[in-house]
Amino acid sequence: MRLVPVDFEVPTGAVSTLFVLEPLGPKHNAADLAAWTSSIAHIRVTPGFAGRPWPDRPFSLDENETDLVRHAEDFANRTGFAYTVRDPSFGDVIGCVYLYPPRRSGYDVDVRSWVTAEHADLDKPLYDFVLEWIAGSWPFTGPDYAER
Repeated sequence: MRLVPVDFEVPTGAVSTLFVLEPLGPKHNAADLAAWTSSIAHIRVTPGFAGRPWPDRPFSLDENETDLVRHAEDFANRTGFAYTVRDPSFGDVIGCVYLYPPRRSGYDVDVRSWVTAEHADLDKPLYDFVLEWIAGSWPFTGPDYAER
């Protein structure tokens, strides 16, 4: 089932002084893998990830690519949207944002985000940025996004 209507123009990204969001895909494989595997313990305690099965262990580069291909397919099929989060100054991957069908009633989208342990101070600014982006660029009115 599509997460957004067929005629909705899905954002190809978002930019702020702190972040550049772009659709996550296989081209981000090595940088994405390095980012999240360096921060598994941090991600596990990030609001929205506690009690979830990912990340459970480091992936191989091939396993991560398979996961990124799945996210890109979800994006193309409009069933879910994953965005890599990059540092605007250096282009490093510093996190990720996910918009997927809601898991709980009363919401129209499940939103999760993480930043690397090295950039933990950006978790709340990313949360605020994503909430603003959803309100201004997406058709959702009831996001389920764990507060920071």
